Amino acid sequence: MPRLLPFLIFLAVALTLVGGMHYYIWVRFVRDLHLPHPWVRILTVAIIAAAIAMPATLFAVRLLPSGPVRPAIWIAFIWMGVAFLLVAFLGIADAGRLVAFVIARVRGPSDPDPARRLLLARSLAAGVGGVVAGLSALGLRSALAGVQIKELDVKLRGLPPQLAGFRLVQISDVHVGPLLRKDWVAHVVERVRSLSPDLVAITGDLVDGRVHELREHVAPLARIEAPRGVYFVTGNHEYYSGVEEWYAHLPTLGVRPLRNERVEAAPGLDIAGIEDPTGAPDLPAALEGRDPSRALVLLAHQPRQFPEAARRGVPLTLCGHTHGGQIWPFSWIVALAQPYLAGLYRRGDAQLYVSRGTGFWGPPMRVFAPAEITLLRLQPV
Repeated sequence: MPRLLPFLIFLAVALTLVGGMHYYIWVRFVRDLHLPHPWVRILTVAIIAAAIAMPATLFAVRLLPSGPVRPAIWIAFIWMGVAFLLVAFLGIADAGRLVAFVIARVRGPSDPDPARRLLLARSLAAGVGGVVAGLSALGLRSALAGVQIKELDVKLRGLPPQLAGFRLVQISDVHVGPLLRKDWVAHVVERVRSLSPDLVAITGDLVDGRVHELREHVAPLARIEAPRGVYFVTGNHEYYSGVEEWYAHLPTLGVRPLRNERVEAAPGLDIAGIEDPTGAPDLPAALEGRDPSRALVLLAHQPRQFPEAARRGVPLTLCGHTHGGQIWPFSWIVALAQPYLAGLYRRGDAQLYVSRGTGFWGPPMRVFAPAEITLLRLQPV
């Protein structure tokens, strides 16, 4: 029971949030619009079905083979994104209505006008619906059209002059699973190969499923060519997907996991990797015996692991996890929990690069946060 309690609490909170979201949508798009009775019944049933389908699909992903339920998974995850956008923009619209109401009350009482209120409610619903439809279409196109290449030069303390221009390619948060399959992985691999990397770093959340479910879909990773190696560290999702099985399987694809350890990638350049906080990260173990004069790149999934790395003198840390917020305006909420959202950051002499991710999780949408493969050209200081 003690182990089950956190899950039950999470489940109760999640179901409450899902129910609350859908009730809010029903109030603003059904109850307040005074629609004809047949439409009220149809839309009410549809919203209740959507509210049930969203959590049911998340369980189906884990409990059932994804093939038979894959169309339903796509529909449910698309609706998840649409529902979030509806709630977000309804909230913004209602905040505006509240401000207008307060201003009107300050100016003095006025007679209620039901016809005007109904017109306002319908206008806001139409406006929000139009904005959400546009952003949803944009987000779907952005998520599924392919991956951008982001290139930047990064000065790395201790890098030998002969390694100037060292091409390090980072991919992160691919989330191979119910939605993103073999064809997406093959697309990512071909983009990586086109960059002629010296080394490839995979900074966690590669998979959302067990080895026996995804063996075929991760197989294209074996085609990555990088003379200085392909390295991997866990994200939180690997711990939901049989992490030890993945630790055993990835080397068969030419991908070397780094479990709180450090290796020499090239003369004068070390690569270290630590586990996600969901596991047992041990940065001191990864840095033990390190020569501080040598260049070092640390792979860690979550940006919150960066401050300790900076304190311990790690010159460059690569992370993922945030997806760059994935769907605006959700990125505002993510930024509250993650001070390092996307891009290059500095803390004293230490640097952090946070990838927006190479896939997506949940809704197949990316709104103003496109997926990326990152090419970092390392340069001596």
